[in-house]
Amino acid sequence: MVRALALLLAQFAAAPIVSETIETAEHRPIDLATFECRDISRSTVLQRVCYDRAQQALVVAVEGVYDRYCGVPVDTVERLLGAPSMGQFFNQNIKREVSGGRYACPARERIQRS
Repeated sequence: MVRALALLLAQFAAAPIVSETIETAEHRPIDLATFECRDISRSTVLQRVCYDRAQQALVVAVEGVYDRYCGVPVDTVERLLGAPSMGQFFNQNIKREVSGGRYACPARERIQRS
């Protein structure tokens, strides 16, 4: 039995780590390898919240559609996660339409063709 367990653990250690990639509403793929994600069950607006502290990047799933927000301070994300109404906090403080684009991400660089 110990040998079987050791073999099983060795197989897990040798298996490649697969990260999750999602696509935003803008059809932009994002690798969530550096994000800490939480599935949200206590909100009728938000289904998932993912945050990358180093990049201050926030990804949220609203009605099954992912959106990315940039430059979001960690305290704002903590307040979102601890808010009595996460949807209300998101809609009043983060959502593009109400934040005046404060957390808009830079546009992708265009590839110049010769």
